[in-house]
Amino acid sequence: MISKEPKIRVGVLDRCREVRGTFNGTFLVNGVYQFNGGFSALVEKGAVVLSSDDSSQTYREKEFFCQSEPEGSFTLQGVLIGIRFHWEREEDQNFSGTLRLVARDDGTLTAINEISVEEYLTSVISSEMSGDAPIEFLKAHAIASRSWLVAMLARAGEKSGSTPKKTIQSEGELIRWYDREDHDIFDVCADDHCQRYQGIAKVNSGRAIEAVDATRGLFILHGEKICDARFFKACGGRTEKFENAWEDKHIAYLESVSDSEVGHPRILTEQEAEDWILSNPDAYCNTTDQAFLRQILPSFDQETRNFFRWVIDYEREALEQIIRAKSGLDFGALLNLVPLQRGPSGRIVKLRIEGSKRTLVIGKELEIRRWLSETHLYSSAFVVMTERDEEGIPKRFLMYGAGWGHGVGMCQIGAAVMAAKGFNAEQILKHYYQQSELKKLY
Repeated sequence: MISKEPKIRVGVLDRCREVRGTFNGTFLVNGVYQFNGGFSALVEKGAVVLSSDDSSQTYREKEFFCQSEPEGSFTLQGVLIGIRFHWEREEDQNFSGTLRLVARDDGTLTAINEISVEEYLTSVISSEMSGDAPIEFLKAHAIASRSWLVAMLARAGEKSGSTPKKTIQSEGELIRWYDREDHDIFDVCADDHCQRYQGIAKVNSGRAIEAVDATRGLFILHGEKICDARFFKACGGRTEKFENAWEDKHIAYLESVSDSEVGHPRILTEQEAEDWILSNPDAYCNTTDQAFLRQILPSFDQETRNFFRWVIDYEREALEQIIRAKSGLDFGALLNLVPLQRGPSGRIVKLRIEGSKRTLVIGKELEIRRWLSETHLYSSAFVVMTERDEEGIPKRFLMYGAGWGHGVGMCQIGAAVMAAKGFNAEQILKHYYQQSELKKLY
C-alpha cells in the first residue's frame, strides 16, 4: 500500500517528428545548459537535437532533462487532445514540473512531463471537467482520479506471469477491448485514453486547487486494495459492469447502479432496452440546464449537447463505407445490425453485423462504437431502427442511443448534479463505487 506521494511521468507528445515550444523562464538542461524562450527539438541519427529559436544554442544528446525554477513553466505547441474522438483538436498547452525529451529507436521524439501526483491531479480535474464545478464534485473527482492513477501504477508494477488477452478472435467473432495502453517510457498519456491532463492553463479556478488540497492522500479502497476508479461523462440512467467493457472479471465496486434516487431496473431483454432508450427517465445525468452544463463542462465538451438521449441517422451506403474503413472488411450490402448481448445499462456488449458478403459478431463496447462511426459513437447503448425498400434492402439505419462513454464507475455529469443537490464527496463516491470506503494513505 502506498505511504507517500509519488511522482509520475506523463507522455504529452509521443512519436513526433518535431517538438516545438517555449521555456517560460530559465531552464537548466541536463544540469549544464541554460535555456530560455522558444525551442525546437527533433531526432537525427538516434539523438535529440535541441535548438533555441534564435539559433544561438544547439545541443545533441540521446535525451534532454529540462528543469526549471519552482515557479517556471514550459509551453508545448500542437498537443493533440481527444485523439480519435469527435472533439479531436490541437492546442498549445502550458505545464509545470520537468520536461524530458527522449529519442525513440524509430527516429521519433517523445515529450514527457515529470510531476508530483497532487500537482498533476489539479490539472486533471480541471481538464476532465471545469474547475468551476461544485466543490464536493471536484473533491470526489480528485479522490477518484488519484485512486485510478495509483491503482494503475500498482498494476503496471506487478510482475504477474500472465496478461489477459485484449483481442479474442474465432470464426465469425471478434472481441476486443481497450484498457489503459501499456506505455513503455512513461506512466500515463495526457489524453482520454488515460486521464485528461491539459496543463496548468486549465486550472482557472481556485476550486480545483482547494479540492485537491482538501483530499490530499485520500483514496477509495475496497478491502485492502486501492480501487481502479473508472469514470466517464454520462451513463444515460444506469451505470455498466466492468466486465462488459474490459476483461471478463467481476469487480464488486464497479457494478451497475441506478443513477437516480429512483431504483431503475436492469436491462434484461431487447424490448426492455428499446423501452428504456426511447424513454426519458429520471436520472442525475438527465439535465438540460445549459447554465449548469457550462459551469461543469470544459468548453469543447459543451459542444456535445444531446448526451443523455441521442439519435444518429445513416444512409446504408454511408454506414457501409464507415464499417469498411474501420474494420478493413467488406461486408457487401449491409443487411442487419443485431444486438446479441447487452449489459444492465443497455450498452451492447456483442453485436452481429450481417452483410451480403459476410457476417461477423463484434465486441466489446468500444470496438462497437469505433466500427459504427467516423470517430466513436457516444456509447454502445443504442437500438437500431431500419428503413427498407420494397425488396427489403435497408435504405437507412437510425440509431437511438443513451449516454456518453463506457458507463463504468462514476458518471461525471451525474456526480456533479448530485453535488449541486447537496450530496458530499463521500456520498457521491459510495453511490458509484459500491462496497468501498475512503482512507487517507499519505
